Amino acid sequence: MFTGIVERVARITRLEHAAGRVELEIDAGADLVREVKLGDSIALSGACLTVVATRGEKLAFQVVPESLRMTSLGTRKPGGGLNLERAMRADARLDGHIVQGHVDGVGTVREVRADGDDQIVRIDCAPDLAVQLVPKGSIAVEGVSLTAVEPDERGFSVALIPHTRAVTTLGSLERGQVVNLELDVLGKYVFRYLARTRANVDPPKPG
Repeated sequence: MFTGIVERVARITRLEHAAGRVELEIDAGADLVREVKLGDSIALSGACLTVVATRGEKLAFQVVPESLRMTSLGTRKPGGGLNLERAMRADARLDGHIVQGHVDGVGTVREVRADGDDQIVRIDCAPDLAVQLVPKGSIAVEGVSLTAVEPDERGFSVALIPHTRAVTTLGSLERGQVVNLELDVLGKYVFRYLARTRANVDPPKPG
């Protein structure tokens, strides 16, 4: 489990497609790598991946076909940045919100505009994701815990304060960019429970 509070931006040093999956290597920094062991779960721009090797200041991962299908990781390039967060400790504060690292799908940045010192970013997403959003509800964008504003059938907006832009990759968002999205897990459970309940009580449609 994660919180959506990014520890640092890690740079991609190697990204190779092989046998239907991607071999991914990042420069995570020597201080962090010293605390990581094989098999640890780490969220990279919102996608939970397993450490398969450590090499000096670098961590290696294998991105399987399902993760490639659901996320934008397969489209990244060496030198690009990924928001890194290690799994939450049981004795730590939950500063963001509950994030599983299970990306629900991708969105596309429609607009980036200034609002004083902040930036307002409008993101389009699939209707089946948009319908589950609620005003002021939590959402993870590229693994960053944010608040969804003005959700509608096309997508939602988020406000990025200067600190968030400075310590994550969200400061370089551009129109047309694809981003990983994870909806609030509690909201997903409620939505699916209500959907099943309605299916059991609504009368069948004619025809």
